[in-house]
Amino acid sequence: MSTRRLKMSRAFPATLEQAYDTVLTTPLTDLFDRHYGVIARIKGVTDQEGEWGRAVGQTRTIHLADRGTMRETLRVIDRPREFGYTITDVTGAMKALVAAADGTWTFEPAGTGVRVTWRWDLTPTKIGRLAMPVFSRLWLGYARQAMDRIEQILVP
Repeated sequence: MSTRRLKMSRAFPATLEQAYDTVLTTPLTDLFDRHYGVIARIKGVTDQEGEWGRAVGQTRTIHLADRGTMRETLRVIDRPREFGYTITDVTGAMKALVAAADGTWTFEPAGTGVRVTWRWDLTPTKIGRLAMPVFSRLWLGYARQAMDRIEQILVP
């Protein structure tokens, strides 16, 4: 199956370290606390041992408000430049659209601050390939809301 890249970036008046640490350690329920269209908010996380981001291979189960779940596995930790994860075992409404996704957050200097980029390299299902134009627009709205939350946390 071919992958589809979805990406959202925003610059913030913060250091690389501040932005990296904030995005990595802020609870998902705080960053993704609103739905966007059919993409549900995150209502909780289970099966996580210790603080998130301490080791490659760390896993957790993400619970969505629509009763769907996703398994997240950290695959890259490179403070303060990037961290990445893989999403598998998708259930609920997204299961029909998303087979898996590799997510990456990158942090790079931008003027006097930092540019934060969130990217999903998404492997759609057969049905998902047909729905990608609509899903992509919804994902960008969801990502924009997450960037708004990051801004509220980084720039109080």
